[in-house]
Amino acid sequence: MAVGVFDSGLGGLTVHQAIAAKLPDLPLVYLGDNAHTPYGVRTADDIFNLTCAGVERLWQEGCDLVILACNTASAAALRRMQETWLPADKRVLGVFVPMIEALTERGWGDNSPPREVRVKHVALFATPATVASRAFQRELAFRAVGVDVEAQPCAGIVDAIEQGDEILAEALVASHVEALLRRMPQPEAAILGCTHYPLVEPVFRRALGPDVAVYSQPGLVADSLADYLERRPEFLGEGTVSRFLTTGDPERVSGKAVQFLRCPIRFESACKEPA
Repeated sequence: MAVGVFDSGLGGLTVHQAIAAKLPDLPLVYLGDNAHTPYGVRTADDIFNLTCAGVERLWQEGCDLVILACNTASAAALRRMQETWLPADKRVLGVFVPMIEALTERGWGDNSPPREVRVKHVALFATPATVASRAFQRELAFRAVGVDVEAQPCAGIVDAIEQGDEILAEALVASHVEALLRRMPQPEAAILGCTHYPLVEPVFRRALGPDVAVYSQPGLVADSLADYLERRPEFLGEGTVSRFLTTGDPERVSGKAVQFLRCPIRFESACKEPA
């Protein structure tokens, strides 16, 4: 048994890296749905169906616990999955709540009523589908009151990252930050609401300036998972070997992963060979 990490493409590798650093003895199976990336411009039904297919593939690898390391899937599919689709013996966790808990200065699993928090003006950068879902605002409202969120749909950034075009990705980040700052000139905090965005986090930080606190998900999700597994040790697996699967071309995806993460990663095809 291992823990699964699912993403529409390469972005979830940032979460995988953080989990592997936090829990080096935890076996992980990563699945990138590179054949269908990006999810951020798809319909909610399409995202739901693709996410369910990816999670089922990870179940085949023995992953009874799966992390949706994709904000779009977490925003557009997770609640529906948990309410209508998920078997009782499986768990699927998203990436929004750990970030909101950090932003609102709550401990992991603090379910007390919403309260006033220090940060009042928050910039959210996410894919168009994540922004349209308003999932971030909905989850935030469970924990905080009086927070103004200005959301910027960042079309194109995920495409540029998946294509390995760093120059285009940096230009798009600068453009989207500029657009948001015209509407909210002085945000106190910025949420990078896509697990691809840590790959260009320095560009976000430069564009936003030193006075804006930037919240990025990988480390927060890793801390949250460590806490979850301490409380639910039945989901801990044996061994330490991680595998990387993709619905796309393994050679091409491996090359792009190395380009952005600067370390060797070998992807295998997620398509099972016929018996």
